Amino acid sequence: MVDVKTEISINRPIDRVAQYAADPDHAPEWYDNIHTVEWVTEKPMKLGSKIAFIAFFLGKKLEYVYEIIEHVPYEKLVMRTANGPFPMETTYTWKKGKEDVTIMTLRNHGYPTGFSAVVTPFISFMMKKANKKDLAKIKKILELK
Repeated sequence: MVDVKTEISINRPIDRVAQYAADPDHAPEWYDNIHTVEWVTEKPMKLGSKIAFIAFFLGKKLEYVYEIIEHVPYEKLVMRTANGPFPMETTYTWKKGKEDVTIMTLRNHGYPTGFSAVVTPFISFMMKKANKKDLAKIKKILELK
């Protein structure tokens, strides 16, 4: 099992952070590994919406579709793979910190199969490293706006 949780404080109000982070169209801007996003279902995002992603991780091209399974605006967004290399759930949460600070958490939880299952500890380590980098990037983007 992979269960990677990372967190960062962003010096921006919760509504700005959550609106930006929850919009799949912004993913290629702040996720280094995500190259393209394509809506499978029509916008706007709602429960059941499906979004296709093309990413590169550990030198491999990954194509997968996430389905929105939970969305509480300005609090939580949960996406689960509808198809892809292995079942994965990604959760964003946002909590109000002091003044105009938002605490954003990114959690990836899943069950690698096949060869991926053998290298799960390595995948977890690399995913944590990538997530920290991605959260640092979203922080930089939002704090410059």
